[in-house]
Amino acid sequence: MSHVHFFEEDITFTLEHSPQIIKWLTNIATSEDRTLVELNYIFCSDEYLYQMNVDYLEHDTYTDIITFDNSEDEKEIEGDIFISIDRVRENSKSLATSFQEELLRVMAHGLLHLLGYNDKTEEEKTLMRKKEEACLSLFPKL
Repeated sequence: MSHVHFFEEDITFTLEHSPQIIKWLTNIATSEDRTLVELNYIFCSDEYLYQMNVDYLEHDTYTDIITFDNSEDEKEIEGDIFISIDRVRENSKSLATSFQEELLRVMAHGLLHLLGYNDKTEEEKTLMRKKEEACLSLFPKL
């Protein structure tokens, strides 16, 4: 039984290749010596995520992802990751990458936050990008 779940909020979205994605996310957590207890990805619209950003984080900006860490044990991963599908689509166009690759990057980004990586300083951002690339390289070619 998987400990990774996918939901949609205020949009219709079907995640392709979910069994491979679940295995990939589990491998990322394991590679960092962590156990996935429960990881929920909630796919939503720009407006939904914007409102969450305002309500919960007091940030009056659009974003592609918001991560909530619900774990009480640092060796275990429990969290909710909200992803704006609108923003991922837009970013994939502006970055000239596929939607699938950008979605996987953002999904890994959220998990990396739960694993303790941050992206506030330039140094942290550089490390986060390297970790994202390493995660993407672990995903099986479809």
